[in-house]
Amino acid sequence: LDSEAMELLQSYDWPGNVRQLVNATRRLTVTAPGGIITSVDIPEDLGGHTGVKGAQQEWTQSLAYWAEKELGATRVRPLVEEALPEFERTLIRIALNRANGHRQEAAKLLGWGRNTLTRKIRSLELD
Repeated sequence: LDSEAMELLQSYDWPGNVRQLVNATRRLTVTAPGGIITSVDIPEDLGGHTGVKGAQQEWTQSLAYWAEKELGATRVRPLVEEALPEFERTLIRIALNRANGHRQEAAKLLGWGRNTLTRKIRSLELD
């Protein structure tokens, strides 16, 4: 458990007492994606995060976990050269999907101009 997950579990009321605690820890060890249970892994019914703040923490913690794992691996290219283009591809795909394929609207969602989006689509081979 990381310290924030421990704090969440310690602050929970545990109406089911020890049995609920045992069941919850078993569930967390099975469902948590990494080797360490983080606050993101704690579900709402056990006092875990909710809403946008929880989603933001989940995203950044997932990114941190991924980066930690990848930085330990042997690489041909620097990690940033691999990660940034994939990050941009993901953002562009989602923005285009939300904008129903309209590039002007997708560019606006991303905070870019249409020409910037078009150039990135070409350079990232998303055509």
